[in-house]
Amino acid sequence: MNILLTNFTLTTYTGTEIYVRDVALELARQGHTPAVYSPWLGKPADDLRALGIEVTDSLRKLNMRPDVIHGHHRYETLSAIKRFPGTPAIYICHDHTHWADTPPRHSHIQNYFGVSELCVERIRRTGIDDEKIGQVYNFVDLARFTPRRELPQKPQRALVFSNYATDNGFLPAVTEACDRMGVELSVVGKGVGRQIENPEQILGEYDIVFAKAKAAMEAMAVGCAVVLCDYGGVGPVVTRDNFVQLKPLNFGYAALTAPHSADILIERISQYNPEDARAVCELIRSTAGLEHAVSHLVGVYQGVLEETIPHSFSISDAANLVVSARFAATYKTMALWRSLPKGVRRLGGLESVKRSISRLICGRMN
Repeated sequence: MNILLTNFTLTTYTGTEIYVRDVALELARQGHTPAVYSPWLGKPADDLRALGIEVTDSLRKLNMRPDVIHGHHRYETLSAIKRFPGTPAIYICHDHTHWADTPPRHSHIQNYFGVSELCVERIRRTGIDDEKIGQVYNFVDLARFTPRRELPQKPQRALVFSNYATDNGFLPAVTEACDRMGVELSVVGKGVGRQIENPEQILGEYDIVFAKAKAAMEAMAVGCAVVLCDYGGVGPVVTRDNFVQLKPLNFGYAALTAPHSADILIERISQYNPEDARAVCELIRSTAGLEHAVSHLVGVYQGVLEETIPHSFSISDAANLVVSARFAATYKTMALWRSLPKGVRRLGGLESVKRSISRLICGRMN
C-alpha cells in the first residue's frame, strides 16, 4: 500500500516526529510505500529522505498517490484529505490538550484512535461516533533499544529523560531527591539544551530513569528501573504488578497523580528493585514492539480500504476545511512575523505585513 503520514512539524526529534519516523521506516521494511507530509521540515525530514522515504512540505509535489492517509494533527490531516478527496483516512491523537491535536471531523476519516485513555476521551468529546473510536498503544523499536547488562543491587546513576525538565519546573525536586539518596543524576531534553537523537546509546548507562510515555517505555525496554515523572507530577515506579494498569494510560499524564516533592521521589527511589525492572523489561518487549504495532496499523489501513466513503464533501466537511486552512494561515503568518528582525517589523504595521505574508502562504499551503 501507499501510505501518507502527516505531522505538524518535522524540525526536531520530539514525540510525534519520532513516531512518524519509526512507523515510516517499519512500513518500508514490511514492503509498503510510505511518504510523509509536514509544513515544517528540518533534520528529521532530511534523515528520512536519506533512508529513502519521500518527505514533502507541499502536497502538490508528492510523487505518489496514497491509498490511505494516516493523519496526525488537525490541519495537516485535513489538508491531505482536501488534496486527495477519494482517499480514506485514519486519525491518531497523541496529546489530550494541545491545540494542534484537536480531532478533525470529516466523513472520509474512517477511524479515530488515541494513544492513551485521555486522548480517546478527547476524541469522544468532539461528538464522534463511538464505533469509530479506538486506542492504539505506543511502541518501542526493539532493534534499537536493546537490553542492558544486569542492574546493580543499589542504584548509582539516574537520568531525567524529558523535554520538559527545567530548573523552573520539576527538576529541582528530582535533583534534591537524588542528592539525598546518593544517586548521581544526569538530564537530557530540550528544556536543558541537551536534546539527543539516539537515546538508545545512553539509556543503558543509567539504573533509574525519570520519564513518562514513550520515553519511559524506551527506558523500560532497555531494562532501567522507571519512575513515571514529568511536568504533570510524579507517578509510580513501573512494576510487573501495575504494568497492565499503566499501559492504557500510555505510562503518561494520567498516571502522574502525586505532586513534585523530593520526599515522594525519595520514596520512589527506595522502591528500586533490579529483578522487578527485569520483569518489566520482558513485559514491554513482549507487548510493545514496533514491528507488531505497525503490522496492527497495516490491518487498520486494510480495513478502511474496504469501507465506502462519500463521493462528495458534506457541508460540515467543507466548513472544517475552511476553518482549518484559515487557522493554519494565521498561525504561519504569526510565526513568520515573530521570526522577522525587529527593524523590519517596524517598517510597516503588523496587519499590512500579515496580509502580505498570508497571501504568500495561502498560495502555496498545499
